[in-house]
Amino acid sequence: MNTEWMRQVERRAALHGALSDPGRLAVVDLLSRGDASPSELAAELSMPSNLLAHHVNVLVEHGLVERTRSEGDRRRTYLRLLPTELGPFTTALPKPPRVLFICTANSARSHLAVALWRRASTIPAVSAGTHPASAIAPGAVAAAGRHDLDLRDQHPQHLDSVRREDDLVITVCDRAHEEVGLTADVHWSIPDPVPAGTDDAFDLAVAELGRRVGDLAPRLVMS
Repeated sequence: MNTEWMRQVERRAALHGALSDPGRLAVVDLLSRGDASPSELAAELSMPSNLLAHHVNVLVEHGLVERTRSEGDRRRTYLRLLPTELGPFTTALPKPPRVLFICTANSARSHLAVALWRRASTIPAVSAGTHPASAIAPGAVAAAGRHDLDLRDQHPQHLDSVRREDDLVITVCDRAHEEVGLTADVHWSIPDPVPAGTDDAFDLAVAELGRRVGDLAPRLVMS
């Protein structure tokens, strides 16, 4: 018997076992849309914090979920769904008239997200910032060139001048997500490549944004 194949079978069986509880499956289903803090999950699921902590610990132990520290409020933890042998979770979601990507400065991640989205979906997409910079970061422009992404005619703009009531709002920045009064439909905790300023940092941001866009775009269907 092929021992490597058998190990893979046992691994998949363990993952199915971890997901056999409705509470844990609900957590995974919500995290398949985007990252969330434990308190956000508890509120969404109306679940006691101690029970949620138990479910999260099981999911972390099985390699289904990981914890990351917020770049904004360093005391806050976000939970992120990890790729597994079971493949992506593909629950359909309502199709919005437009997608709005938000980060603090609107100088890198949100612009790259728009460019990636436009390549993956016909749903219109725009970006904005809570405290927009004066220009797109040079590193983002260079990364767009390396990955054949179009940033032409894009520039930083304030959220208040862009947001519409029916937008699907996706924050790609922990600081923006945590600002008082800003409610997002989806959060992607993407590390800011600007402080590092290296090609690798920007390429990692493009790769992670591309993975997230590729997971979400096909799920937005007519309600």
